[in-house]
Amino acid sequence: MNDHSEDKRSPYSIAWRDQFRVDIPQVDAEHKRLFSLVKSLSLESADETVEELLEYVVLHFTNEQGLMERSGYPAFDQHLKLHEEFGAHVADFLGSGEAWSEDRVQELRRFLNRWLIGHILTHDLRFGKWYGELKDKRAAPVPTLSTAQAQSKGFWARLFGA
Repeated sequence: MNDHSEDKRSPYSIAWRDQFRVDIPQVDAEHKRLFSLVKSLSLESADETVEELLEYVVLHFTNEQGLMERSGYPAFDQHLKLHEEFGAHVADFLGSGEAWSEDRVQELRRFLNRWLIGHILTHDLRFGKWYGELKDKRAAPVPTLSTAQAQSKGFWARLFGA
């Protein structure tokens, strides 16, 4: 006899790993927090966790984009477009009006983990390497992140009402 009540899938979750480090301390700390929020996503807390996650994504993307812009990162426009595409995808997913279910929570968690990993391991690592080389070449201090100065603007503010 197969008891379906015990046939629960374990949550799809990826933990932070050192290979995700981009060697910019605040960016790494924010990435760790994003992984933690995705991991805490559950059916019981979906609405609250998604709201917190979206607020934190806005903060992180604003910080990261500000650092890229202030430091003159040559691939800034491409990186900004990737953040906008992510936002559009999440907005479509959340805008479907579908009720939360375990499958829907797992679908969101799977998407977020895969996107974070793929984005960090390609685009953010590329920026981290470029930024590190810039720091090594310049005698003057390279711009750093300032959470207090970060302001949600543009696409993210419109998308998430920040």
